[in-house]
Amino acid sequence: MVWRRESRVEGPGPTSVGRGLPLAFRRAVRSRVPSGPIWCACGKRDAQCDEMRSRSLHGSTVQRGQTFHREIGLTETQLRSAIAHHTVRRVFHGVYVDSEVADTRDFRILGLQLVVPRHAVLCGNSASWIYEVDTFPPGRQFDFKPECVVPCDAGRSRSPHISCRQALIAPEEIAETGEVRHTVPVRTVSDLLRTLRRPYALSAADSMAHVGLVSKEEVRAHVAALKGYRGIVQARELAELIEPKSESPGEGWQRLRLADAGLPRPESQLIVADRFGREVARLDNAYVEAKVGMEYDGKEFHSLDEDRQNNADRRTVLTDILGWRMINSGKADILGRDPAFELQVGEWLGIVPSLPRNW
Repeated sequence: MVWRRESRVEGPGPTSVGRGLPLAFRRAVRSRVPSGPIWCACGKRDAQCDEMRSRSLHGSTVQRGQTFHREIGLTETQLRSAIAHHTVRRVFHGVYVDSEVADTRDFRILGLQLVVPRHAVLCGNSASWIYEVDTFPPGRQFDFKPECVVPCDAGRSRSPHISCRQALIAPEEIAETGEVRHTVPVRTVSDLLRTLRRPYALSAADSMAHVGLVSKEEVRAHVAALKGYRGIVQARELAELIEPKSESPGEGWQRLRLADAGLPRPESQLIVADRFGREVARLDNAYVEAKVGMEYDGKEFHSLDEDRQNNADRRTVLTDILGWRMINSGKADILGRDPAFELQVGEWLGIVPSLPRNW
C-alpha cells in the first residue's frame, strides 16, 4: 500500500497511539485491501492523480481512493507513531508506504508517479535515486522532496511534495522509465556537480561512475560544453577528480581534500600484498612510492568491535612488517575543519599543503 499525504489530516480514529497501533494499522490496511493491491489514496482529484488511474505493477492495480488517514481512521499523531513503530516507512516527502513493501526500482517509480507532473523531468539526487544510486548528502535520503525541472515555457508545479524549477533541458537529455521522465546519467551527474556542496558533489559523481552509468571522459566533455551555468566552474574542476574505483563517499572526500591542498592525486583501491603475494589489504587511497596509505572508516563496516580489531590487526601488518605509514579518518575528521589530515600526509610526502580549504 502506498499513499500520498494530505497537508492537513482530519477524521475519526482511536485515541490510543501506543503499543497497539502497529497491529491495528496492519489490520486496517489489510481489511481495506484484502487482495493486496497498491493504493494511491489522495485527498483531491487533480491532473497528477488522474495519471495514476488504471496502471498496474506486478499485477497490483493502483487505485484512487479517499484520503488514506480518513479511510483507516488515523490521525497525524497516529501516523507518526506508526512510522516510529516501523509499521509505515517514509518513501520521500509526503509519500508513505507499508513497511513490508520491498524498496525496488519499480516501487520507487510508482511512488514518484503520485507527485511528479507528467511534463516534469526528475533531476539531481532524485534522478540518481531512479538509477538506484545513493547520491544524497548524509541524512538527506531519509526525508527528501523529489527534484524536477520543467521547460522554461512550461509552468512550475506548486505541489508542496516536490521541488520544481524551470531550466533549459534538451530532448536528448531526457529518458523515461515507466511513465516517469528523468535526466540521462551524464546530465544527472552534471547537475550534481554544479549544485551540491563540493565534497558531496564529487562523491555523487564517483558513485555514478562506479556503477558504470557514466565515464569521467563523458562527464568532462559534457560540462566543458556548458556556458554560463551556475556552478559550472566547480563542475569542471570536480569532473577531473572523478574516480570510478571509489567504493564509498568518504574515499572521494579524502581525495578532494588532498587535491584542494595541492597534493598529488593518490591511487585508489590499491591492493597491498605480502612477500608471498597474498593480499593483506586494499587501501582506499595510497601513494605507492612513498608507502603512504589512507583509509576511511565509515560506520557501516568499521563500527563493531570485531571490525575495529580486524582493522587494527591488518594495519599492524601494514606498518610494522610492510613499512607503510597509515592515516585513518572518519566522517568528523574529513568533513570537519581540522587540517590534520593534509598536514600529516604533506609531511610524509615532503610537500607543504595549501591551507585553509574553502569548504
